[in-house]
This record gives sequence, structure tokens and C-alpha cells, in this order.
Amino acid sequence: MELVTLQGKVKTDNPLLRLARRDNVAVARANLEAGAVISFEGGELRLQAAVPAGHKVAIADIAEGETVYKYGEEIGTARQAIRRGDWVHTHNLKFDVKERDWAFSTNVSDLHDIPLAEPATFWGYLRADGRVGTRNYIAVAGASNCAAHAVSEIEAAFRAEDFSGSNIDGVVCFPHGDGCGQSEGPDTEQLRRTIDGVMNHPNVAAAVIVGLGCEVNQVSYYLQEGNGNRRGLTLQESGGTRNVVRDGVKAARELMDRVGRLERVETPVEKLILGTNCGGSDGFSGITANPALGYCSDLLVKRGGTSVLAETTEIYGAEHLLTRRAVSREIGEKLLRQIEWYKKYVGWFGASFDDNPSPGNKAGGLTNIAEKSLGAAIKSGTSPMTDVVDFSERITKPGFVFMNTPGHDPVSLTGLAAGGANIMIFTTGRGSAIGFPTVPVIKVATNSRMARHMQSNMDLNAGVIADGEEDIRQVGERMYRFMVEVASGCRTFSEQLGHREFVPWRIGPVM
Repeated sequence: MELVTLQGKVKTDNPLLRLARRDNVAVARANLEAGAVISFEGGELRLQAAVPAGHKVAIADIAEGETVYKYGEEIGTARQAIRRGDWVHTHNLKFDVKERDWAFSTNVSDLHDIPLAEPATFWGYLRADGRVGTRNYIAVAGASNCAAHAVSEIEAAFRAEDFSGSNIDGVVCFPHGDGCGQSEGPDTEQLRRTIDGVMNHPNVAAAVIVGLGCEVNQVSYYLQEGNGNRRGLTLQESGGTRNVVRDGVKAARELMDRVGRLERVETPVEKLILGTNCGGSDGFSGITANPALGYCSDLLVKRGGTSVLAETTEIYGAEHLLTRRAVSREIGEKLLRQIEWYKKYVGWFGASFDDNPSPGNKAGGLTNIAEKSLGAAIKSGTSPMTDVVDFSERITKPGFVFMNTPGHDPVSLTGLAAGGANIMIFTTGRGSAIGFPTVPVIKVATNSRMARHMQSNMDLNAGVIADGEEDIRQVGERMYRFMVEVASGCRTFSEQLGHREFVPWRIGPVM
């Protein structure tokens, strides 16, 4: 599958978009009426049914059981005979994608056709370990649900404070619903890794951890030697809620005095770790915003930076394309092991990968998980896959990295942030307003109608690609430049609106 699914600008008189020569379906640019006769690739095509924008139209007769192709890849088979001009969706497309053709390291790009984008530097906060923050926060995290109210009250004590004259972006809390009533083992280990990751983060100058005192997830875990910019408290030791809030506010102020003199310094963009995510996807996601983000990712990797693709449930059906880009067979097989683990995980609950897409995804034109994944994986561009990491695991290698996360947006963003992503780009077709407490999240609309309708949430509009106003590379370059501006301090809409979703991934039983 090529990175650029549309070569050059879209012709505005073209009502259908064919994404690959092999495809027997095309995507409607706008709502099309039943019975309409449209021009397509030098001929005429009569629509057998009304087709909503972003949905698929058969551009050839497809026999029952015959394979349906989009992006030049299989997305299922026909449930029944499909006529040329038919609307193709859940009623006549069956999800039964055949075994993929596995290969490893056969398509490892040297990015020779990717230019060195400008700017080459941004202004960030240099940390002692060499990482660089795009923001400078004091974090207040809960060790368990029993401390969730207390950490929220500590943050509230600073809510009216004006930080504009300082180098501190604010005091933010991380309440959650876990930390006790769970077994020691993978579940608790993952929670500890996640909370430690959001506290020991390039965008966090210092942190306070608050617990009840008797929970499974003990505060002492986070106070190991070497964490000088970290304080720990419990409600039981402080003497209750009011006292621990008082002590937490005092600790945060002491830390603020200690780290508030930090200033932004000019640093290479190779210090950026970009988390990529898509949510509320539609039929335009894999045509506009996602391939543009893929090009932006390649521009960053060419500069020595890191781009992280997540959402394991949303690469299923496209993983054979990613293994070809693995720098070694070992990395490719590590990706496949993550997918096999996830299959078992969802199987424990009687579910399958095709329980994703959501109703909103389907309303937007995505019929099954194979189609959705092919459009989602494009966010990674063409760069070689240098590593595969588990949820919230520290990201240490530059290049294109894959992280095992759910497709559920707030959980996926939490894993990316805990792994060290210091900036994120999130594409959406249906409209998503998500953000994160300490990491700026850039929102990119896949279509212009939604971009106009939710203009106070969307930072960029990639719908101009389908409108024929810009091509994928132009939007990708604009996305790169805006990413560097945000990394240097420009605030995204999700930051301005106060969106701060934080949801750890609970994988174990409640005890």
C-alpha cells in the first residue's frame, strides 16, 4: 500500500475516488442520489442506490463470494451479487479476510524521497536525562481511586492561579478508578508503569503522588532513590482529606519554587516523540488526514525524531504491511506476538476484533475492521519500524515505533503519554474533543463539513484534500510546521478548552 493514496490534487469534478488500480470500489466525495448518472474514469456510472459521503460504490460487478478491494487490499467478500453502481456496506460486504501474505523487512524505506523539512528546531524544556518537554507541569497523581478526590482538590487549589508570568504551565491532577482491588502481577505492574510514566515525563517538571495508605498500589513504589522532584503523601498519614490536600498543596508549591526557573531552549526536532491516534474515524480518514499525518511522521523521522503508532485493534488486517517495514524479523515477529496476545485477550470476553468499528465509524462509511485498519495504519507513513513496545512502556528508539494499546481513544492516549510522547496528533472524521492533562493534542479533521461544524475543536482541516484544494504532502507539511509551533508553546484547542482525559488500561480482574 502506497503512502500517498491520492496522487496530486483531487479534481473537483470527480465525484468518486478510486484509491488503487486494483480496487473494485471507490469512495463518494459527497452524498450521491440513487439513479444519478455520474462521470467516472472516462465513462458513465449509474448509481443503483443512494450513497452517503465517505461510503463505497461498486465500480465493477462483484459476484457473490468474490473479494472486495480497497487501497489495493482485501477488505472482505461480497455477501451477495453486487452490481456496478451499488452502495457497498455492511448489508452486502462480509468480513472474512483471508490469511495475509507474511513477509519481514522486505519494504524498509531509506526515506530518500522525503525532504528535510523546516523548521529543524523547536523551543522546549531540557531535562536532566536528555529528554525535552514541550510543556512544564507539576503533576499530582493518585495511587488509587481512594485518593482520586484528594488529588482533584489539590489541583483545584491552583485553578484560579495565574501562571502566565512563570515558566510553569500549571498544576494538573491524574485521578483514576484503579489501584486497589486488583491482583499483583501484570495488571498492577501496568498501572504502576502508567502512573510512573505520566509523572516521570518530559512535560512534567515535578510530581506529587497521593494514596490512601493501605491500597495495593503503594505510594512507596514511586519514591525510589533518584526521584528528587517527587513527593509522596497518604490520607491515613496526613490525617484525612483536608490535611492531605493541605500537605499536597504545600508540596506542589515547594516543587514549583524548585523547578519554576526552567526556561525553554532551542533544541532539535529529533527530541520530539509524536504519538499518533485516530478516533471517530470515517470513510475519509484513510484518504485525507491519516495519509497526511503519515507524511508528517516521515518528515519528523527524517529529522531523527520518533513517531509512534498505537491501537492494536486498529492495525488488524494491515499488520502484514507493517511487518514488511520492520528493521528486523525480530521486530516484525514482536508485532505479531502483540496481536496474538490481543486476540486471546478479547477472546476471554467472547469478543473479536471486528467488534470494532463503532456505530459512528460505520455511519461514516467504514464497514469492518480490515477497512478501518488499512486506513489507520497509514498514519505511520513509510518509515522503517524500529521497535515494538507494550502499553505505557518507555519509548527509547527513534524512528517509527508501534505501541500495543486498545483502540479506545482515552486509553490509547494514556499509553502513548506514559511511554513518553511529548506531543500528539489525533485525526477524526465524526468529531472528537479529546485531550490529555500534560501533552498537547492537535486535532485534525478528515472532512471539511465536520471541520466547520466543530471549528472550536479542530486545529487543522485535512478535508481540503478531498475538496481538491491541497494534496496530501501539502497538508502533511502544514501539519509538521504546526506541530513544531505547538511544541514551542502554541496552545491547541483541546488545551484551551481544558480537555484532560486520562484512563489507564485495566487488564486484570477486580478482586
